[in-house]
Amino acid sequence: MSESGKTVAMGHGAVMSMTPGANLPAYVQAVSGIPILSAEREQALAEKLYYSECVDSARELVLAHLRFVVHIARSYSGYGLAEADLIQEGNVGLMKAVKRFDPNKGVRLVSFAVHWIKAEIHEFILRNWRIVKVATTKSQRKLFFNLRSAKKQLQWLSADEAQAVADDLGVEVKDVMEMEMRLSAHDACFDAPDDDDDDNKTAYAPALYLEDKSADPAEQVEQQDFESDSNSRLGLAVQALDQRSQDILQRRWLDDNKATLHQLADEYGVSAERIRQLEKNAMTKVRVAMEA
Repeated sequence: MSESGKTVAMGHGAVMSMTPGANLPAYVQAVSGIPILSAEREQALAEKLYYSECVDSARELVLAHLRFVVHIARSYSGYGLAEADLIQEGNVGLMKAVKRFDPNKGVRLVSFAVHWIKAEIHEFILRNWRIVKVATTKSQRKLFFNLRSAKKQLQWLSADEAQAVADDLGVEVKDVMEMEMRLSAHDACFDAPDDDDDDNKTAYAPALYLEDKSADPAEQVEQQDFESDSNSRLGLAVQALDQRSQDILQRRWLDDNKATLHQLADEYGVSAERIRQLEKNAMTKVRVAMEA
């Protein structure tokens, strides 16, 4: 094995024995020690992967570009998310890029992979930056990251600044203003902190002022009483019928596998029309009994 190959193998062992979250400084040091591939070596590995699906070639391509993922992930440090998590997501994007890389396109892997790495990091940020999603459509995502970057230097956007951002991104000014409000908002707990005394609970906890109109205890009790009384009346009304009428109602309306008029007609030796009449008469008797 060449000296370069030994270095890659040692770097592989160091990286595979840890994750960014376990010991981030050690991980960064390990990936930084893996040599950058020459254009010729990268082309050879990419062709071997592309034509022969060589797993070892894919592994070496991924390892040689892990340092690049770290570099990209650190550019998103302003979102308040753990750097290790951003790196992990970027690594997923890198692996997807390596799998889809076509060596016949005449570009270096790093130029192709940057889009996949950023896409995975963007998805992670949008999923975790707020409890409520701040961007769902393609245009909102583009606006989110461009406006978030601009907000590092700007306070609230003026009308001219908002118009400039809208023109640059091809969106409406109202979309820019709405996204700015989303960026400036903060997640709030529904309940007040558990360690607060009742007298000191914050007045801004939604649980203290939002009324739940869907669960009125009086209405719930009334509904339960009504259902209980209706079920009781129904049971007594059915029991007052003759056995044949009870059987017809049971099998036509209450059983999971409901019988047809013709099935019951064959069993009772009458016409289907007679079964329909018996069913109708039984239903009328039940309704009258329940209304009494």
